Amino acid sequence: MSVSDMFKDFLDNLKVDNAERISSRYGEITASLNKKFRDSESKEANSLRVGSYGRYTGIKGISDLDMLYIMPKGAWDTYKNGQQTQLLTDVKDAIKARYPSTNIRVDRLVVTVTYKDFHVEVQPVFENFDDGGSFFKYPDTYNGGSWKITKPRQEMREIKKLNEQKNRNLRLLCKMGRAWKNKHGVAMGGLLIDTLAYNFMKSTSFYDNKSFLYFDYLSRDFFNYLAEQPCQDIYKAPGSNQNVKVKKKFQKKARQAYNLCLKAIDARGTESENNKWKKVYGRSFPAKQGVQEAVAKAGRGWRNTEEFIEDTYPEDIKFTVSLDCDVSQNGFRENSLINIIMKGLPLRRQKRLNFKVVSHDVPHPFSLKWKVLNRGEEAQKRDCIRGQIEDDDGSMKKTESTDFKGEHLVECYAVKDGVVVAKSKIDVPIQ
Repeated sequence: MSVSDMFKDFLDNLKVDNAERISSRYGEITASLNKKFRDSESKEANSLRVGSYGRYTGIKGISDLDMLYIMPKGAWDTYKNGQQTQLLTDVKDAIKARYPSTNIRVDRLVVTVTYKDFHVEVQPVFENFDDGGSFFKYPDTYNGGSWKITKPRQEMREIKKLNEQKNRNLRLLCKMGRAWKNKHGVAMGGLLIDTLAYNFMKSTSFYDNKSFLYFDYLSRDFFNYLAEQPCQDIYKAPGSNQNVKVKKKFQKKARQAYNLCLKAIDARGTESENNKWKKVYGRSFPAKQGVQEAVAKAGRGWRNTEEFIEDTYPEDIKFTVSLDCDVSQNGFRENSLINIIMKGLPLRRQKRLNFKVVSHDVPHPFSLKWKVLNRGEEAQKRDCIRGQIEDDDGSMKKTESTDFKGEHLVECYAVKDGVVVAKSKIDVPIQ
């Protein structure tokens, strides 16, 4: 399989696969609001699909959808003087009247409509115009209420323009960036990824006419660009020039991805090439042709019991969860696993491992899940791969023991509204 074929299949695997259902939900919400505010049944008029879906940079499993509903101009007098909360309440009630069994709630800036595998954040806006084109005023209910400005049309237009100038590679890079951040638990918003990808593509002309054949180098250069970014709190969105916040530093994980890309490029044409790219982008990256069939047919004395969180929940990493592990044994002082690894000390058998969440920024409510995976010859010999996804018992802790040598892995997932929004892992090398 050539580099071109690998990345083409990879991008095919990232395509949104429920666009028809998403469009249907957008239409239902739009119709309910048109009925309330305009006495119309239109499923298309007066609404605007924005965010990653509107910029065509979202990927399979997209769960956070954004929609603007353009209010009638005549309604401005009703809501302009401190009635931001009332506007959001009226929007919620209009949707609820049409769909009473749907989970709908008012948040600070939007009305959130939650479905089984995604939610739509509906933002009522009033359209205005200036020399730069249209802009929208939207309600902020914080601290008594105010009106703020958003310019999504300019952002969508600028992304589209540069995408066409770059052989349609910009949007593909945005999608690849999302696969990376979901694989490695990088807390980045969609607009930040699109902004960084836009800035990178603006900084070079090398990929202006390049095809999938160069996407290994595109990956390498993009992650190097991210790793070398100065630490800053905001970027300016393309087109609108509005602030895009940086929640957490991403440079370290970008540097790790860059190094993984170097190893994958060095492995070009070898049996391990695809697996090395999987370490960058996750399971959406295709396996080498024939490998899956060979594995399925191979006789083995152990069961592959590993489960994958993305097979059950869509992933959209936007928050962080941090883990640590206390290592203890009778007669010995307790120590941190991270400290042991950093000092290069061996982790022996017959130790007790107490994994715990030490910090997170995921808004409540959410559920926590764990995965403990054993790897290596000893795990296969014992038929003890494990890897099942298990619910947290409410303590945000997981107790294990070091029974046999090998490379082991413990992962933790935060699931909110049916979506994995944060993840973290600790490698456990038992000698």
